[in-house]
Amino acid sequence: MSKIVAVVPVRKGSQRVKSKNTTGFHDTTLLDLKLNVLKNVKGLSRIIVNTDCEVCKDIARSHDVELYERDDYFASSNVTNDVHWRHIAEVTNSEFLMLAQTTSPMVRVSTYENAIKQFFDNSCQFDSVNSVSAEKKFLWKNGEPLNYDINKTPKSQDLPNIVSLNFAITIINKENMYSRGNVVGENPNFIELDRIESLDVDEQIDFEFAEFVYSKLGLEWLLK
Repeated sequence: MSKIVAVVPVRKGSQRVKSKNTTGFHDTTLLDLKLNVLKNVKGLSRIIVNTDCEVCKDIARSHDVELYERDDYFASSNVTNDVHWRHIAEVTNSEFLMLAQTTSPMVRVSTYENAIKQFFDNSCQFDSVNSVSAEKKFLWKNGEPLNYDINKTPKSQDLPNIVSLNFAITIINKENMYSRGNVVGENPNFIELDRIESLDVDEQIDFEFAEFVYSKLGLEWLLK
């Protein structure tokens, strides 16, 4: 099986949760936790922390993983996702990339390994693996329901199977990522994560809830 490089993109300019990657997260930090998990994932050839943050650089060195020192421009809030993704593809020396976000702290080793296996086993059919979350919600836009008939409101479990990208796991060919300016291929293989593994740290309340969940389950649970 070919090897994949895991890239952990972190920056110092987090806005909604200040210093979220390096501040205390129960008995660790989000970056330390992600690196501890990734170092146990079979199928990865290298782990690279891509950052402009001096504290993150020190954490990367303490874990003896590779470090790419990101230019300030590509770490700014003004850079759109397509530019950010193209830059990561451009500066990472690997045929295949897996982006592993620190903001998805509850993804287990076995889930990463399954995603890697799915990528290579189904490469003739799909050109990316992307993790998603189920959205069994009553969605509205411009005063109209999007996913159900207002006159025949179903139970939530009977709503259409709609998913949202959670970006916890992304695996894609580097050239495809660069040419598309995206982490989703033309024929993506969506892997649905449960509510624990799909936890996303976006705001302070998310950070605190994820920290609570991690404090209950612990690192051993993540390493399974």
